[in-house]
Amino acid sequence: MQGVVNVQKKRIAVIFGGKSSEHEVSRVSASYVISKIPTDQYEIITIGITKQGRWLLYSGELSAIADGSWENDSGNKTAFISPAPSIGGIVVIEENGCSIIKLDVVFPVLHGKNGEDGTIQGLLELAGIPYVGCGVLASADCMDKIVTNIIFEQSGIDQAAFIWFNVSDYEKDPEKYLDQVENDLKNYPVFVKPANAGSSVGISKAANRDELKNAVIKAAKEDSRILVEENIIGKEVECAVLGNNEPIASIPGQIAPAAEFYDYDAKYNNADSKLYIPAQISEELIKKVQQTAVKAYHALGCSGLSRVDFFVTDDGRVLLNEINTLPGFTSISMYPKLMAASGIQGSDLIVRLIDLAFERAGKNV
Repeated sequence: MQGVVNVQKKRIAVIFGGKSSEHEVSRVSASYVISKIPTDQYEIITIGITKQGRWLLYSGELSAIADGSWENDSGNKTAFISPAPSIGGIVVIEENGCSIIKLDVVFPVLHGKNGEDGTIQGLLELAGIPYVGCGVLASADCMDKIVTNIIFEQSGIDQAAFIWFNVSDYEKDPEKYLDQVENDLKNYPVFVKPANAGSSVGISKAANRDELKNAVIKAAKEDSRILVEENIIGKEVECAVLGNNEPIASIPGQIAPAAEFYDYDAKYNNADSKLYIPAQISEELIKKVQQTAVKAYHALGCSGLSRVDFFVTDDGRVLLNEINTLPGFTSISMYPKLMAASGIQGSDLIVRLIDLAFERAGKNV
């Protein structure tokens, strides 16, 4: 029949779950992402990683991913991405051996440790498979709050005053480091954070020395290095960035947290947190947020996407807080909302991200 073009679908694997503390959010984000991938262009393969670290090929209903019941599906098969480029995809363990599913691209919808920190990205680099999001180094650097603060400092990007230390050193002489916090940061309250955890996990606000001690203990459960920052009073403003060599910054949004600060529960579970898009700041400050977001994105070598978080003070300071290389894609998440407000939404956003993965890998879309 004339006029009919048979376009072969590309095969995309969406990976979700993981062993991190953000396992549940990953499932919800993945459900959103999967629902927005156009099935006329892509064949979707889903791989779930349990909290115990088991990799399973899942082919059941989308609704079971968000609530976690996917793990009980009788059709699940042990499967994993091979690091060998000659395989180029997934190895599936069958009853009588193995089968291979070739992949064109991967969308690792994984938050936190082992997903947003360069580990899964390293596997995909070894495998030679294009993937959505930042590369190995940018992912690792952005995940480590101490490293990002040092890079911001060297890049001339304004941020909160901070100190950091190893837990092992702190345990030898706690008073030395407690004194250092009080001497260098001057005033309480301060924020205590594990260097690597993600999404406000393990973070505490300490109003005195005793609370500071408890906050260090809490943060030390998540990581072996601790970051302590001065308290900044200002609006919590976020900006979505999209692109590779020439990224664009979204209209910034503002958060009025339901909790005392924008912790894990306020981000993902408490619908009482208010989101304002655009942020309730001047046009001049909106431009400054956008420019600083792109500057930080370049400084850390980001690609694909990131959400850049700021504090904007009443006297006009724009202080960069952190960068998230695989931000949430839930119904209340800022990244998709900000991009939608900037004219890129739903399937258009997901397809753009996939195209950027191919572009970064130097392959034709």
